Amino acid sequence: MDSPAADLSQKLSREAEAVCRQYLSNGRKHGNYWVVGDVDNSPGRSLYVRLTGPTRGKGAAGKWTDAATGEHGDLLDLIAANLNLSTLRDTLEEARRFLSLPRPEPPARQRQESTPQGSPEAARRLWAMGKPIAGTLAERYLSARGLTDLRSVSALRFHPNCYYWREKADAYDTPEAWPALLAKVTDTSGTLIGVHRTWLDPQTAEKAPLDPNRKAMGNLLGHAVRIGSPANILAVGEGLETMLSLKLALAGLPIAAALSGNHLAAFDPPTDLRRLYVAIDNDETGQAAFDALADRFEGCDLHLLPLRPMLDDFNGDLLKCPIDEMRSHLRPQLLPVDVPALLAVESD
Repeated sequence: MDSPAADLSQKLSREAEAVCRQYLSNGRKHGNYWVVGDVDNSPGRSLYVRLTGPTRGKGAAGKWTDAATGEHGDLLDLIAANLNLSTLRDTLEEARRFLSLPRPEPPARQRQESTPQGSPEAARRLWAMGKPIAGTLAERYLSARGLTDLRSVSALRFHPNCYYWREKADAYDTPEAWPALLAKVTDTSGTLIGVHRTWLDPQTAEKAPLDPNRKAMGNLLGHAVRIGSPANILAVGEGLETMLSLKLALAGLPIAAALSGNHLAAFDPPTDLRRLYVAIDNDETGQAAFDALADRFEGCDLHLLPLRPMLDDFNGDLLKCPIDEMRSHLRPQLLPVDVPALLAVESD
């Protein structure tokens, strides 16, 4: 059986390019390699990371060498050096965070679950326990964010008592239970492979006083919460509320919420898509995610177009501006051929 470090190293090797784009953003892809100055992400051409190959052994993806110093290793070594992590534990935790993997399971006697916590199987089981948001705390929460008429959105559900494990919980601790808004994460075929949870305060209908108050489980990398069926056009962005707000303004636009800047940069659109609109939050993370997507699809037939909010993000626009003002702001950012369909008013 592989050690936890070996297992994570192999998982990282399958996402070698995404790892490089996150930790070595000043580099660039050259053929089957990512080239950058050094492990500290300096510009240059000294360090080479192999992007393709088997997950272990000779020629494995993720293996790197710095020609100037002679340093070499795998992607776990790269992450540790890049972030100056001094312990294996911290390095493994960072790798799990990047891959959106759950924390290691505590002893089996302490958990009675038949499937591993955080796995796609556990996500499917949690989703099956949810119920429609109509009349629930989740609908109140969304309404307070300006997001209404969402009862028919099948990608959203509500769980009245969703377990919450604190980040530094001991293996023998008992989880808390809070109400939660559930959002279904799917791949391009529509298969459920993850669930995003937003825990809610039953007294205020706002986010619960937890840190963090949002978590995802399952396999997220490259996937998203999807609403609408894309034919030739799709919009993708970071936050769930951001993309739901954009959907209210552009009713004819199918959307996908990647749930973080890192996952937005790694988003895998449908192969037959012609145009991908990218909702860019008004911060460095949003721009970096768009730039990473643009680099990934440079030279491809897929046309990437940015959509920029007036304020910090589109939910901020929705809360502080009339919907017609949002549409007027968005209209010139759309290709003329898309305007009639995307600005059409949908009926529930």
